[in-house]
Amino acid sequence: MTASLTSSHRTPESRVRDHSTLERAGLRSLEPTQPPLHLVEPEGQLQVHTATYRGSFSSVLSQAMRTAGLGSRVLIVQFLKGGVKQGPAGSVRLCGGLSWLRPDVPACLSEPDQPGGSEAVKAVWDTCCDHLREGDIDQLVLDEVGLAVGLGYVEETALLAALEQRPTSMDVVITGPAIPASVMAMADQVTQLRRGF
Repeated sequence: MTASLTSSHRTPESRVRDHSTLERAGLRSLEPTQPPLHLVEPEGQLQVHTATYRGSFSSVLSQAMRTAGLGSRVLIVQFLKGGVKQGPAGSVRLCGGLSWLRPDVPACLSEPDQPGGSEAVKAVWDTCCDHLREGDIDQLVLDEVGLAVGLGYVEETALLAALEQRPTSMDVVITGPAIPASVMAMADQVTQLRRGF
């Protein structure tokens, strides 16, 4: 996350009044000639971590856990991993501010139109869209959302629209081997792992 800087909001008139008051009291102003810069608004980034193989997630998971450990609200969403009976109602909370969400399917999704896959992924995607719209978390990790697009579980246009309207303060991290070119083009940072050993 980065932050914008702006100068102090005090008007020149208020500075003159303060200076005059201090002079009447026999004191000198300690105010610098240039007003200090103040942090005003954090700016989130869209990051992509990709590899030709499935396995670029571990470094992102470590980063997400550190971020949550420092007090940020983090949501990790794994779009194609199943087998743990989660779904939006059963997300797991870890280390305070970290939530982990998977679709409620009996096994991992690796093909289009697997039984129950569309409904389960839609429920998870709707939860992501709610967070992107409301801006109530600091970091959102979308694991294998590109593969979910490729398998037809998430529409690419819906993904782009959600990313474009995300709050400016939210970091979004996308991982996986098949990231759409349109998402890569809008990313602030792209990390490509070339080998897994």
